[in-house]
Amino acid sequence: QVQLVESGGGLVQAGDSLRLSCAASGRTFSNYAMGWFRQAPGKEREFVASINSRGAITQYADSVKGRFIVSRDNAKNTMYLQMSSLKPEDTAVYYCAVSPNNLPPITRASYIYWGQGTQVTVSS
Repeated sequence: QVQLVESGGGLVQAGDSLRLSCAASGRTFSNYAMGWFRQAPGKEREFVASINSRGAITQYADSVKGRFIVSRDNAKNTMYLQMSSLKPEDTAVYYCAVSPNNLPPITRASYIYWGQGTQVTVSS
């Protein structure tokens, strides 16, 4: 079992930056690939970014490429999402998740543990 807690969400203006954190506890954090997803009201939960267990391989949704950076600190059992040049369409609840895959997956079905989410609201 892995427990995940997201933090760092909030209300910002378009163009601002924000850093989300995902703190993990339970099983060995460094064994797992990790990912960020988001869900806006009335929409499906969608992939944002993912990172492999060692932090060497990352993947991004086209909508955030060049603006968001995913990273992790295995010594701190924490994954991060640095978000820059935020847009109103980035408004959503952001979730972190854990996958047993070696490569960082982009599909929801590849993830087995999920956090409760943190709200990010970007005003225009």
